[in-house]
Amino acid sequence: MIYPKRLILLLFSVCLTGEPLAAAPMHPAHAKHGMVASVHELASRVGVETMQAGGNAVDAAVAVGFALSVVYPQAGNLGGGGFMLIRMKDGATHFLDFREKAPAAATENMYLDAQGNVVENMSLVGYKAIGVPGSVAGLAFAEKKYGKLGLERVMAPAIKLAREGFPLAWEDAQDLHDEDLARFADSRRIFQRDGKYYEPGEILKQPELAKTLERIAKNPDDFYHGDLARELAAFIQKGGGLITAADLAAYEVKEREPIRGSYRGYEVISAPPPSSGGIALTEILNILEGYDLAKAGDRSAESMHLTTEAFRRAFYDRAEFLGDSDFAKIPVAQLIDKKYAAAWRESIDPAHATPSKDLKRPAIFNELEQYAELHPLTAVREPEHTTHYSVVDDAGNAVAVTTTLNDTFGSKVTVGSLGFLLNNEMDDFASKQGVPNLYGLIQGPANAIAPGKRPLSAMTPTIVLKDGKLFMVLGSPGGPTIITTVANILMGVVDYGLDIQEAVNAPRFHNQWLPDELDVEKRISPDTIKLLSAKGYRVEVKDSWGDGECIEVDPVSGERLGASDGRNNGKALGY
Repeated sequence: MIYPKRLILLLFSVCLTGEPLAAAPMHPAHAKHGMVASVHELASRVGVETMQAGGNAVDAAVAVGFALSVVYPQAGNLGGGGFMLIRMKDGATHFLDFREKAPAAATENMYLDAQGNVVENMSLVGYKAIGVPGSVAGLAFAEKKYGKLGLERVMAPAIKLAREGFPLAWEDAQDLHDEDLARFADSRRIFQRDGKYYEPGEILKQPELAKTLERIAKNPDDFYHGDLARELAAFIQKGGGLITAADLAAYEVKEREPIRGSYRGYEVISAPPPSSGGIALTEILNILEGYDLAKAGDRSAESMHLTTEAFRRAFYDRAEFLGDSDFAKIPVAQLIDKKYAAAWRESIDPAHATPSKDLKRPAIFNELEQYAELHPLTAVREPEHTTHYSVVDDAGNAVAVTTTLNDTFGSKVTVGSLGFLLNNEMDDFASKQGVPNLYGLIQGPANAIAPGKRPLSAMTPTIVLKDGKLFMVLGSPGGPTIITTVANILMGVVDYGLDIQEAVNAPRFHNQWLPDELDVEKRISPDTIKLLSAKGYRVEVKDSWGDGECIEVDPVSGERLGASDGRNNGKALGY
């Protein structure tokens, strides 16, 4: 039976596009005890089975992370990094930063030629694009400190999937046709069978990866200080990369204080620097709190205008101030101050778009606390392929994890003897000040390359509380659109009364200050686009919109409601 609210959403989608979102679930998955939402059904199933075996949400999250390194090589990884936000049932909150780091030999101008120009693809493809990976350290750290079952137990499903293999979905088989993978012998051999490409439904077995996972399960420290580390470093150096055994030995997981804000009585907990996600999300919500978005209407020209102007201002601040807080002073308190948001709100014309070139930061910024280290604005590229998953267990522990190789398949380099792909995270730094990138993202010298530094990110794992109790676990991939996707989903539930699946499926829109354009999903009404154009927006219709993998907890029944993005082929599973 289709309930009225769901019928409205279905008709809304049909009216906008002529057809509903392809294969989209129209309602969340329901479970009484635990829930996992991820981009791959097998990984979600591993998480559920881990909880059913007595594990908590952290055990499940670690199990899902290692499983994704097997079944989702596009972004799941051993050779990348990410962030994990944990909220335990007693309210204790932890943020683990296992973002990749620049090797000791990295320099600010390492991707420039003799004339000072950026060498095309040098930071994107190949050995010099690789940052020191943090995923193994982060997942092992989380399991040891906050899990219950132990690393060998939670990694067993991933080892089995690598050894015995799994059937490839159509989309995954198509992704493996990547031309850059074919440039590297081990990548071509393992993922493309030397040109005899996998067909949908065929079994992908990864014996080298299975052996590596077994070594990590027995001794994760081997990845950073033992034979495994030396083998990895020697491979990278042989290919011309910079990472040494000393770089791996120096890697450390950072526990950081999450960003905390509020929105219409809800508490919002999110990612701190070196992610820009939590600060930008909080600033957006602070600005929008002064408007009655529900009255304006979901995806109306009025509500989209006001929201876009909030996006524009938050990304303007992101550009100038954000980077690795271990290397640069970040004015966090000023940026997330509600008085600052109120001052920004005064600059928004309710009838017209603000040209990005005309933005001027409110004077109250310096009144809140003098911040003298202003810098000229510069550009950096931020790829759109990452992966997020959310977990809630029976006790009410919650985990939001966003992890990445950066681009799809990272640097495209596979360590043949170890069976896993390596990141191209060095591209998340500013390769050269003042040069616009593929996505037009702008930021300042706080994100310049430096040895041991972690690049700025938009990853936004987020947990929302209602009356002090767990309410939502949110996150998405999507490069700069991660921040606006999480905001869109959160507002869908809080402002527009959608359930979590409806909020995840709803059409999205994005503005990042520069380039000065409003990106909209093709399901936004043409009439709304005309109204926005009349307000002065240059509207661009885009197809790439991340992958929201989110969970809502029903405040009355306590049911776990899982939502996997209808744009993709993930799965929310519970028990």
